[in-house]
Amino acid sequence: MMHLIDGVIAMALKLKVTLVHSAISRPNTQKATVRGLGLRKVNRSVVVEDTPAVRGMIRKIQHLVTVEPADQA
Repeated sequence: MMHLIDGVIAMALKLKVTLVHSAISRPNTQKATVRGLGLRKVNRSVVVEDTPAVRGMIRKIQHLVTVEPADQA
């Protein structure tokens, strides 16, 4: 997604989220959050936009994932 800031086009930042622990034996809300981020299997990653909603989802399951900036290639 691109934003227009003071006449300059800026790319939205992206985050790489990796599931490092299983969601088995976790509350249903945490399982739903893992699925909502698009994570399916352990050690798999997804690239998502850095928005307040996504940050809240990551915070809710921070003990199950690792987060790093996505490569802007």
